[in-house]
Amino acid sequence: MGFPGNTAVQRVASAIYEQGGVVSAVCHGPAALVDVKLSNGDYLVAGKRLAAFTNSEERAVGLHTTVPFLLADKLSSRGAHHQAAPDWTAKVVVDGRLVTGQNPQSAAGVGEAVRDLMLSPR
Repeated sequence: MGFPGNTAVQRVASAIYEQGGVVSAVCHGPAALVDVKLSNGDYLVAGKRLAAFTNSEERAVGLHTTVPFLLADKLSSRGAHHQAAPDWTAKVVVDGRLVTGQNPQSAAGVGEAVRDLMLSPR
Protein backbone atom coordinates (compact mmCIF):
# COMPACT_ATOMS: atom_id res chain seq x y z
CA MET A 1 0.00 0.00 0.00
CA GLY A 2 2.33 2.72 -1.21
CA PHE A 3 4.89 4.07 1.19
CA PRO A 4 3.11 5.38 4.30
CA GLY A 5 5.66 6.24 6.96
CA ASN A 6 8.61 6.28 4.54
CA THR A 7 10.60 9.37 5.54
CA ALA A 8 12.58 9.45 2.29
CA VAL A 9 9.38 9.57 0.23
CA GLN A 10 7.95 12.21 2.57
CA ARG A 11 11.07 14.37 2.26
CA VAL A 12 11.18 14.13 -1.54
CA ALA A 13 7.44 14.76 -2.04
CA SER A 14 7.53 17.76 0.29
CA ALA A 15 10.61 19.20 -1.43
CA ILE A 16 9.15 18.75 -4.91
CA TYR A 17 5.88 20.39 -3.92
CA GLU A 18 7.49 23.29 -2.05
CA GLN A 19 9.83 23.97 -4.98
CA GLY A 20 6.89 24.32 -7.35
CA GLY A 21 6.81 20.80 -8.72
CA VAL A 22 3.91 18.47 -9.36
CA VAL A 23 3.12 15.63 -6.95
CA SER A 24 0.89 12.84 -8.21
CA ALA A 25 -0.35 9.40 -7.25
CA VAL A 26 -2.91 6.84 -8.41
CA CYS A 27 -4.99 4.16 -6.68
CA HIS A 28 -3.15 3.18 -3.47
CA GLY A 29 -0.28 5.55 -4.33
CA PRO A 30 -1.74 8.41 -2.25
CA ALA A 31 -0.93 6.27 0.81
CA ALA A 32 2.59 7.63 0.37
CA LEU A 33 1.20 11.13 0.89
CA VAL A 34 -0.72 10.63 4.15
CA ASP A 35 2.24 11.62 6.35
CA VAL A 36 3.88 14.19 4.06
CA LYS A 37 4.21 17.50 5.88
CA LEU A 38 5.24 20.83 4.44
CA SER A 39 7.82 23.06 6.11
CA ASN A 40 5.03 24.95 7.89
CA GLY A 41 3.95 21.70 9.59
CA ASP A 42 0.74 21.26 7.59
CA TYR A 43 -0.02 18.00 5.84
CA LEU A 44 0.45 18.28 2.08
CA VAL A 45 -3.07 16.94 1.53
CA ALA A 46 -4.77 19.21 4.08
CA GLY A 47 -7.48 21.28 2.43
CA LYS A 48 -6.82 19.69 -0.96
CA ARG A 49 -9.32 17.91 -3.20
CA LEU A 50 -8.04 14.49 -4.23
CA ALA A 51 -8.96 11.01 -5.39
CA ALA A 52 -7.71 7.64 -4.15
CA PHE A 53 -8.88 4.07 -3.82
CA THR A 54 -12.24 4.18 -2.05
CA ASN A 55 -13.33 2.26 1.02
CA SER A 56 -15.87 0.35 -1.05
CA GLU A 57 -13.24 -0.59 -3.66
CA GLU A 58 -11.03 -1.77 -0.79
CA ARG A 59 -13.84 -3.97 0.49
CA ALA A 60 -14.65 -5.26 -3.00
CA VAL A 61 -11.13 -6.64 -3.44
CA GLY A 62 -11.04 -7.99 0.12
CA LEU A 63 -8.18 -5.81 1.32
CA HIS A 64 -10.09 -3.89 3.99
CA THR A 65 -8.93 -6.37 6.64
CA THR A 66 -5.37 -6.55 5.32
CA VAL A 67 -4.26 -2.96 4.79
CA PRO A 68 -3.14 -0.92 7.81
CA PHE A 69 -5.83 1.70 7.18
CA LEU A 70 -8.59 2.56 4.75
CA LEU A 71 -6.95 5.08 2.47
CA ALA A 72 -9.91 7.40 1.90
CA ASP A 73 -10.52 7.59 5.66
CA LYS A 74 -6.85 8.27 6.45
CA LEU A 75 -6.59 11.03 3.84
CA SER A 76 -9.76 12.63 5.18
CA SER A 77 -8.33 12.49 8.71
CA ARG A 78 -5.39 14.52 7.40
CA GLY A 79 -7.76 17.21 6.12
CA ALA A 80 -8.06 16.08 2.50
CA HIS A 81 -11.34 16.34 0.62
CA HIS A 82 -11.66 12.89 -0.92
CA GLN A 83 -13.73 12.92 -4.09
CA ALA A 84 -14.95 9.57 -5.32
CA ALA A 85 -16.52 8.35 -8.53
CA PRO A 86 -18.54 5.13 -8.71
CA ASP A 87 -16.32 2.11 -8.05
CA TRP A 88 -13.98 1.08 -10.87
CA THR A 89 -14.58 4.19 -12.96
CA ALA A 90 -11.88 6.71 -13.76
CA LYS A 91 -11.64 9.74 -11.49
CA VAL A 92 -8.82 12.26 -11.73
CA VAL A 93 -8.61 15.27 -9.44
CA VAL A 94 -6.25 18.17 -10.00
CA ASP A 95 -5.87 20.61 -7.12
CA GLY A 96 -3.12 23.04 -7.97
CA ARG A 97 0.01 20.92 -8.34
CA LEU A 98 -1.45 17.84 -6.68
CA VAL A 99 -2.79 15.29 -9.18
CA THR A 100 -4.47 12.11 -7.97
CA GLY A 101 -6.49 9.25 -9.39
CA GLN A 102 -8.95 6.88 -7.78
CA ASN A 103 -8.00 3.50 -9.24
CA PRO A 104 -6.09 1.84 -12.09
CA GLN A 105 -8.70 3.11 -14.56
CA SER A 106 -7.52 6.63 -13.68
CA ALA A 107 -3.85 6.13 -14.52
CA ALA A 108 -3.91 7.48 -18.07
CA GLY A 109 -5.87 10.55 -17.00
CA VAL A 110 -3.43 11.26 -14.18
CA GLY A 111 -0.52 11.00 -16.60
CA GLU A 112 -2.22 13.39 -19.00
CA ALA A 113 -2.97 15.87 -16.22
CA VAL A 114 0.64 15.79 -15.00
CA ARG A 115 1.87 16.30 -18.56
CA ASP A 116 -0.47 19.25 -19.03
CA LEU A 117 0.68 20.87 -15.77
CA MET A 118 4.33 20.41 -16.62
CA LEU A 119 3.87 21.89 -20.08
CA SER A 120 1.84 24.88 -18.92
CA PRO A 121 3.64 28.16 -18.30
CA ARG A 122 3.96 29.05 -14.65
